[in-house]
Amino acid sequence: MSEKPRLLCLSDSEDQQDCLPEMIYESFDIVRQSCANEALCRFQEGGYVGLYISSDHLDGIQRLVELLQHDCVLEGMPDGVALLDEDNIIIWGNKRLKQWTVIENAAAANFYSALGSPEILGPDFCPFHTALASRKDSSSTLRTSDNLYLHVHAAPLMEGQFSFRHLIVTIRDVTADVLQRQKLEAIHKAGIELADLTAKEVFDMEIDERVELLKSNILHYTKDLLNFNVAEIRLLDEKTNKLESLLSIGLDGEAVNRKLQAKPQANGVTGFVAATGKSYLCEDTAEDPLYLEGLKGARSSLTVPLIFHDLVIGTFNVESPEARAFSESDLQFLELFSRDVAVALNTLELLVAQKANAVQENVEAIHSAVAKPVDIILNNAVNVMEKFIGYEHELREMLQEILKSAREVKQTIQKVGQQMTPAEAVPASLQLPKHPLLKNCRVLVADGDDVVRDAAHGLLEKHGCVVETAHTGDEAIHMVRHTANEEAYDVILADVRLSDMSGHELYLELKKLLEHVPLILMSGFGYDPEHSVVKAHQAGLSTNAVLFKPFRLDALLETVENRLKSTTPLSQT
Repeated sequence: MSEKPRLLCLSDSEDQQDCLPEMIYESFDIVRQSCANEALCRFQEGGYVGLYISSDHLDGIQRLVELLQHDCVLEGMPDGVALLDEDNIIIWGNKRLKQWTVIENAAAANFYSALGSPEILGPDFCPFHTALASRKDSSSTLRTSDNLYLHVHAAPLMEGQFSFRHLIVTIRDVTADVLQRQKLEAIHKAGIELADLTAKEVFDMEIDERVELLKSNILHYTKDLLNFNVAEIRLLDEKTNKLESLLSIGLDGEAVNRKLQAKPQANGVTGFVAATGKSYLCEDTAEDPLYLEGLKGARSSLTVPLIFHDLVIGTFNVESPEARAFSESDLQFLELFSRDVAVALNTLELLVAQKANAVQENVEAIHSAVAKPVDIILNNAVNVMEKFIGYEHELREMLQEILKSAREVKQTIQKVGQQMTPAEAVPASLQLPKHPLLKNCRVLVADGDDVVRDAAHGLLEKHGCVVETAHTGDEAIHMVRHTANEEAYDVILADVRLSDMSGHELYLELKKLLEHVPLILMSGFGYDPEHSVVKAHQAGLSTNAVLFKPFRLDALLETVENRLKSTTPLSQT
């Protein structure tokens, strides 16, 4: 005996005899539903010859018609759509939802089970319960076992004046957005870690070691995080406008050694980016006249500027053997990472400058502490030699050896300081102005004021001068008399009013010893009661050999340099 065909009956009546004629029961197998939404879903599943709507659901006819009309629209939506009951059971779902489910027939299955029990990431960890309980929309993000991120939005469906028994749930695939956000966060974290060194690491590591560590970190994140296997970073030399290669991976040796400048023409994409400060996406190298080959057979490239404080400090270039290999997302990622690279490079430069500055300060402090005792040794030695002129030759040689050794102590300190703080370790912005004439220039300063003598040591020795001092005119004369030819003074600075003689008198005494007297007289503004400067000029002193106290550094350096230019190499008479 064949089974009776099934008829779906939408009715609230508990007594089916009250809603259907007897002949209906004889001919059909009746399946009753009290909810219009569930009745529609069951009817669409198939297996029913018809749908009977009782009089108590006449107001639902229009709703069913509307649902049937919208069904085709929902099926074609790019987002998943599902109708759930209060137990999270799927009553109906569109095609998009079924593509994500792990159950062949997801109807009548638990929503979460149908999706393979995904991890609920929040912000609402019970979105369906929240929506039914609060009668307000709720949302959350799910992560499936195959690393698919789905954003679910649940809206309660009102079925009467106060009844909420069903949910309309929309599901959107947000995997691309989530992965991009995660990558951006990872890039930012990587950028912070590029030059993140502990105090101990900063202290222990040499400059070259820090540079190599930074380069290693950049290459690591470039390959493992950004997935770029061919890359080059060049730094801009502000003085020469050249783009010097800092690091590269995968590029041909010829390309790495190529001379490039920050110019928009004839210097490839890298030169253009450095000159304009704009990123450049070369989708097909064969069609781009600006491109210069870096990777042999490269078909596309992406180049962004390294910018710090709105200034271009270099470029970051990546290449691929495939045409159109880079997207706008790749451009965004590389620009973000490049900003962190620029900050890391600046941080490294500051660390190097800080360490170099600290070494310079320590060396200067040692030199300052040694300068006075050495000067005292020199002064005492020449004074003793003056008293014993004509006496034992052996004693004279011993004193000469003391003079030589004392001077070598100072020179050794200077050389060690220069080796500990090489010029290339200090950023150009922090380096002292170059004064090549002053390098190894020997200067004698004669002044009774300790402050003046100390200032001469501190200011002139920073620029490479070798400074010795005397307290009186006689002491200055002794220093000159007992200085060997190779250690003769290039410049002599003397106060116009020493305790034992005037500047004019000193000049006359020095003329007895030297063929050319490289004297500079120091005077307070307008204070020269004995007219030493005028008398010295009349005796042959150069007119530009005057320095007013208190002197500024620039005035001191300029006066000394001018004196050097106007004086021929000295020889002792």
